[in-house]
Amino acid sequence: MRGFDPRWQDLPDYILGITKEIWEERQVASLRRTYAADLPLRSPAGNLVGNEAVINATLATLAEFPDRQLLGEDVIWSGDEDTGFLSSHRLMSVGTHLGHGQFGAPTGRRFQARAIADCAVRNNQVYDEWLCRDTAKIALDLGWDAKAYAREIVAREGGAQAATQRIQDNQDPEPVYTGRGNDNPWGQKLADTLKRIMNADFAVISGTYDRAAFIAHPGGREGWSHGFAEAAWMGLRSSFPSATFSIEHCIGREDPLSPPRAAIRWSLKGRHDGPGLFGQPTGAELAIMGFTQAEFGPWGLRREFTLFDEIAILKHIILHTGEAE
Repeated sequence: MRGFDPRWQDLPDYILGITKEIWEERQVASLRRTYAADLPLRSPAGNLVGNEAVINATLATLAEFPDRQLLGEDVIWSGDEDTGFLSSHRLMSVGTHLGHGQFGAPTGRRFQARAIADCAVRNNQVYDEWLCRDTAKIALDLGWDAKAYAREIVAREGGAQAATQRIQDNQDPEPVYTGRGNDNPWGQKLADTLKRIMNADFAVISGTYDRAAFIAHPGGREGWSHGFAEAAWMGLRSSFPSATFSIEHCIGREDPLSPPRAAIRWSLKGRHDGPGLFGQPTGAELAIMGFTQAEFGPWGLRREFTLFDEIAILKHIILHTGEAE
């Protein structure tokens, strides 16, 4: 690839390769080369600016999980050498809780949880990023109840008055990458499906999903077929029935040895004004960063992976209700 180290064959090779270097080969200092000095990184839990901040966060995570591995499941991408690339990297993170850190004193427990990172890349460097981890699944694997862990975060940050809040995305750094993806029909198909789901047209699931479709949602919830998908999406949408749903970025791809795939980054902005996945309505205002990737087969959508940070949502609900006091 023009502008990239010649050892990288293509964009997926680059993304998978630098991830392995940083996390498993412990070349943490390589972030000064592979991440821009002023890179903005947005996540539901908070934002970082600059590669030094990313290095510090990486060191803290490795101290807590010294054997952590990031196993790349897929890289769905768009762009070119002239305009730059956007990669949507879905991965499985695994490790053992052997050090002090975000999840408290070491428990010796193992965890496995998905993450999705949207990285804007050009000239051998990541210069913008959106990241979401399944923090709820990590907490559950380490012995926490999700809501109890959200309360613990608030307490650790100094209580309701001092705790950081990422309620509205206008708190985020301005994007350097301003692309919207591509117009591949598989991306458009997934975008249309999500829009219909968020418009309460849940019949679209039985009409577009394979009857044997596999579905993975936050908290490690996994299941098959139309009923599971309907329940998973209803639990989210019913919690925020008046919230506004938007497609922020949309990619579709067809590659050799792979089924047609799509990757979408989306947002759901509004009030927690309905019962559902997050209990009874509280009126809390939130801006949810979400990611959905999908694979398609001869009988429709065959695999769906959706991710948003339930712990970040619960934290803001707790801060709104005063339950942390």
